[in-house]
Amino acid sequence: MSMFSKFHAAKAEKTRQAANRPPEEMLAVLYSLPEAVVVVDADNCVVYVNAAGEALFEIGGSHMAGEPLSDFVPKDSPAYGLVEQCRQDHCRYSEHGVELDTPRTGPRNMTVQVAPVFDDARWVVLSMHEHSIAKKIGQQLSHRNVARSVTAMARLLAHEVKNPLSGIRGAAQLLEQNASEDDRTLTRLICDEADRIVALVDRMEAFSDKPQLVRLPLNIHQVLEHVRRVAENGFAKGIRIVELYDPSLPPVLGDRDQLIQVFLNLIKNAAEACPKEGGEIVLSTNYQHGIRLAVPGTAANRQHLPLVVQIQDNGPGIPKELQQNLFDPFVTTKPSGSGLGLSLVAKIVDDHGGIIEFDCQPKKTIFRVMLPVA
Repeated sequence: MSMFSKFHAAKAEKTRQAANRPPEEMLAVLYSLPEAVVVVDADNCVVYVNAAGEALFEIGGSHMAGEPLSDFVPKDSPAYGLVEQCRQDHCRYSEHGVELDTPRTGPRNMTVQVAPVFDDARWVVLSMHEHSIAKKIGQQLSHRNVARSVTAMARLLAHEVKNPLSGIRGAAQLLEQNASEDDRTLTRLICDEADRIVALVDRMEAFSDKPQLVRLPLNIHQVLEHVRRVAENGFAKGIRIVELYDPSLPPVLGDRDQLIQVFLNLIKNAAEACPKEGGEIVLSTNYQHGIRLAVPGTAANRQHLPLVVQIQDNGPGIPKELQQNLFDPFVTTKPSGSGLGLSLVAKIVDDHGGIIEFDCQPKKTIFRVMLPVA
């Protein structure tokens, strides 16, 4: 076939496809759906993609149109088997737990549904829904409940523990005045242990029911730069810290000291998780468009949390048995840890009206903090 003939054949095929395209009203409905929708032709080339699909693959629909689906979905994906089965049987099929891992999408766990286009049975509609969205919503609600439960625990400890401890310590000091040397060792032990418990309760009092936040417009990068300097000269000495910042971010609305405490805790945990050789922490910021979440307890019905800070380490990851309750108080993998660090982080982020979540894979653990802008 000559080049001229090939050109006209391709043009005729495009004309045929355009004639078979659904009406503009239907395209508008598809474009607005929250699930990623991709339509492929008989050759598994992309004919149409909606807004959620563009967001999933991080590319515009005009650039995807006409390109093979294999440019966006790995060739070994079960999605192709579903598409072929759909063409043969002219039926709808779905499969849960389909792993989608590409440089554009990152690792995602999806439910893939396919259906034939009845005007042209060779065309197939793929709908992709991410499992982790529902999972993350559940995590976010869980983290907020943890913050509230720790607040109640702090009040209980302050009233029911500190006052009796003060009496115990005072009684031990009185006994010490007339005690023998051997008995003084025991009274000093009582005083030391009472002081240790009081110090723990004082830490719990950080979870006050009415936080005294001084929220002002802040440059989040100045906060992270301060934390990085503290880390590099202390607990993260010898660990490579990489900064990937979006310089165009607007100011965050937050309390500087409290946010420093949040990121110090997260970076300290990342540093302790890093291997002794080749340890690396990546600090990154970005602006997340179009995400509004319902936040209980806020004046607004929907809270816009576009400012995202990520702390990533290349450690072994979080044990699966701890992931579900990671932000609960007294949950820790450290032999000498109190298990209050991440609970305090969740509480401070919640006080700011923000959300904290995490993703864990081998040699890649990411903590993500989403905050409102000023």
